[in-house]
Amino acid sequence: MAHYFENDNHLKSEIKLTKISIRNVEYTFYTDHGVFAKKGLDYGTHVLLDTVLQEPLQGDILDLGCGYGPIGISVKKEFPSVHVDMIDVNHRSLKLASMNAKANNVETSIFESNGYQNVTKKYDYIISNPPIRVGKEILYQLLFGAYDALKEHGELWIVIHKDQGAKTTSKKLAEKYDVEIKKKDKGFFVICARK
Repeated sequence: MAHYFENDNHLKSEIKLTKISIRNVEYTFYTDHGVFAKKGLDYGTHVLLDTVLQEPLQGDILDLGCGYGPIGISVKKEFPSVHVDMIDVNHRSLKLASMNAKANNVETSIFESNGYQNVTKKYDYIISNPPIRVGKEILYQLLFGAYDALKEHGELWIVIHKDQGAKTTSKKLAEKYDVEIKKKDKGFFVICARK
């Protein structure tokens, strides 16, 4: 079975156009098979964006595991002065994210990276709806790897459902970060982990 964190060249492509409203701003997104939430904006990402976009975001922002791009694109749309990098390991996701940045008239830097492999700078914010299905070991590598990719006092923002280990993950993150649960909505926890 293909996963959105893998590249499956045999997976049939069927690009679809979807309209999504994020905090009363209308977006046009192209989605496809083999990328996360191909039917549109999943509820977890919606809750994450509704929460993090209320913060006074500034500086350099990384969309970790960008998928087709709703996080990075909406951040750039609402905060035009920030610099947004969007990374993913999935080639189809990167292509869609590039198409969607153009479709929504935002300029972001989009590049392939397996975790932080190709990341060469530090960020004020790293924002992600992390790929839970990669398993706990890889998930924790992504979450704790953020520490070295954040500037001093930088923040990692993630969303995880309670049934997928939100409480355990927040406790684990507290071993290295200053952790705050910013919002709980229908079982989804928006977690801010400050360096």
